[in-house]
Amino acid sequence: MSVFTRSGAGKLVGAIAVGAVSALLLAGCAGGGGSTTPSESKGPAEDLTLKIGSVLPQTGSLAFLGPPEEAGVLLAVNEVNEAKKGLTIDFTPGDSGDADNKAFETTVPKLQNAGVSAMIGAAASGVTKLFLDSNVAAGIITFSPANTSPDFTTWDDKGLYWRTAPSDLLQGEVLANLIAEDGHKNIGIIYQNDAYGTGLYGVVKKVFESTGGTVVAEASYNDGDSSFDAQVATIAAAKPDAVVAITFDQFATIAPLLVNAGQQAKNFYLVDGNLKQWGSQVSVSLEGAKGTTPGPVLEDDFKDRLNKAWTGAGNSALEDYSYAAESYDAVVLLALASLASGSTTGTDIAGKLQEVSGGSGDGKKCTSFSECADIIIGGGVADYDGYSGPVTFDENGDPTQASIGIFQYGADNTHTRVDTR
Repeated sequence: MSVFTRSGAGKLVGAIAVGAVSALLLAGCAGGGGSTTPSESKGPAEDLTLKIGSVLPQTGSLAFLGPPEEAGVLLAVNEVNEAKKGLTIDFTPGDSGDADNKAFETTVPKLQNAGVSAMIGAAASGVTKLFLDSNVAAGIITFSPANTSPDFTTWDDKGLYWRTAPSDLLQGEVLANLIAEDGHKNIGIIYQNDAYGTGLYGVVKKVFESTGGTVVAEASYNDGDSSFDAQVATIAAAKPDAVVAITFDQFATIAPLLVNAGQQAKNFYLVDGNLKQWGSQVSVSLEGAKGTTPGPVLEDDFKDRLNKAWTGAGNSALEDYSYAAESYDAVVLLALASLASGSTTGTDIAGKLQEVSGGSGDGKKCTSFSECADIIIGGGVADYDGYSGPVTFDENGDPTQASIGIFQYGADNTHTRVDTR
């Protein structure tokens, strides 16, 4: 398995900026209740109650990602609270919806008024962009398990934006190289016209052309569109030997149109936004189609724990595990940073996130909240390696190590992992 490492270019002296924001500690910031003085040694002097909320897709065009992400958050909250290490999480779930139904417009103000220190979400980069500045102004951490737009690396977020998913600079490179390795020379790309779609489209195009291939057709649509005939006609007219679909659940409508226009589904390439277990939800066979999504191979024990927590809350068993590990790790990292800072204020917690991920300092490796908490309580520095990978944040809040899974569809329109890069 190859591992992606990226240097921390972007925000001007990002680590210093985070520290400066922490030092200011404006008393009026909505950071989740009272704060104690950030600890320089042995964690909090008294038990902390950390308020967090989630802004994840219960509805909208990415709703298939909601269950695994919410399950990851729920499991982490349960395990942090069960550990009894001087910190309890007070958790409030909420719906992000998408950029079309705008459920986040209700969820985000509700969580801000509740005094949360951090919000887990959104899944869609385009949705996060619509509320990130509001959270920054309120001193609240926005921590996404699934945002992949490269734009966030240089966002003016005062050190309050973090993500456990890698930038699409990685996924786009892996996908484009995979298409070239499969022998395709001329491709068409249909993509969603938002931060996610345009960012990933740009990387795929640039990398594929660098391999000697040609993008012979490209067509975009807007989130909320329901007709894609014009886009499909543009792609089909160029007769590409492969089609890249950078979409959300609009793929269920687009795929049959492409097949009816003469494109072979075995030459389709999907991405994390539409790589789901489609089954009968897509009316044509996807056998042979491939796709990519960030994340390592998950341990069976972790998947069992996710399902136990999720079904125990009255939900159906998980069908997909995309971004479950990234969601779990986001909660654990927030809890460890709160413990390390001895505070529940967003800016204080943000000032410790890079450290507890192993991105700064000389921490001791640990792989669970309980183990890492013991290190912090004992006066040491913890370096958490999670289920999504080592994480190791740079000063921009980006993980510097990640992996991309490659999946292929069978005759039943469900996919299996065939490689990891």
